[in-house]
Amino acid sequence: MARKTHFSDEEIARVHELRDKATTAMELRKALSVLLVAEVGLGASQTSEILGMSERTVFRNRRSIRHQDERRRNTWGGRRHYRLTIEEERDFLHTWEAKANEGGVLSVPPVHAALVERLGRSIPISTTYRLLARHGWRKVQPDTKHPKSKPIVQEEFKKKSRGLWRPPV
Repeated sequence: MARKTHFSDEEIARVHELRDKATTAMELRKALSVLLVAEVGLGASQTSEILGMSERTVFRNRRSIRHQDERRRNTWGGRRHYRLTIEEERDFLHTWEAKANEGGVLSVPPVHAALVERLGRSIPISTTYRLLARHGWRKVQPDTKHPKSKPIVQEEFKKKSRGLWRPPV
């Protein structure tokens, strides 16, 4: 025989409040899944059949009502598999900073090769891109015009040229 579920008066009051303030069907079902168990005395399987949800959802709803006041811990996110600390990454990038500040072209493959050598194992190149982004490095786009271009001459050419270009016959 399954264990009997007990709810405190405070939890029951919270569920009634949730039921009264429900704006979506999901919120209403959540409140009813607890009320049917607490006040009517139905089991999880009967409650799940009535509300059209799985038994596991009934148990989840109970738990969420019980632990509603607790602050939810965010257990996901962060750097789980880092090989270097933030300070070590900063020191690593400091060696490349002088070259970048001089205006030299700094491409990712040499930085990636140096990082692989420092770690002593192979890593995806996306890791290097994320490392650079994490420390505020960004890709500088080249100018879209040639340094020796002459805008005045180009405009004159546009004015004097034929409007329609055809391939030679």
